[in-house]
Amino acid sequence: MDLNSRNKIDPTFNMSSMTDIVFLLLIFFMLTSTLVTVNALDIILPKAQGKTENKKAISVSITKNQKFYIDKKKVNESELENYLLAQVSGEENPSIVLRAEEGVPIEKAVKVLDIANRNKIKVILAVRPK
Repeated sequence: MDLNSRNKIDPTFNMSSMTDIVFLLLIFFMLTSTLVTVNALDIILPKAQGKTENKKAISVSITKNQKFYIDKKKVNESELENYLLAQVSGEENPSIVLRAEEGVPIEKAVKVLDIANRNKIKVILAVRPK
């Protein structure tokens, strides 16, 4: 009488399927991370402690040439307040990210801060980490 069963369990584990899943996840995260970019100009920010939180806020950039940009769109200094108010209209707690390049005169940054203060807009100053 033969008592050997036909359903033998193989105790070895095959890792090839696990490595396939890991490589697929790696490719997925590599592709999606390249799609996440900051909506700002390529300017050199001043160094400071802390970091800039980037949520869905409008970006106001000031270059060394004293040119103003709102979300990569060039805006004249005289039209800055009107265009900024049009961008934040309808938001409950409007906020902007001020990205003043290193070497910009403080008067230009204060102009944006003054516009934000008059219109009760929260300002986040963007900096480079030390």
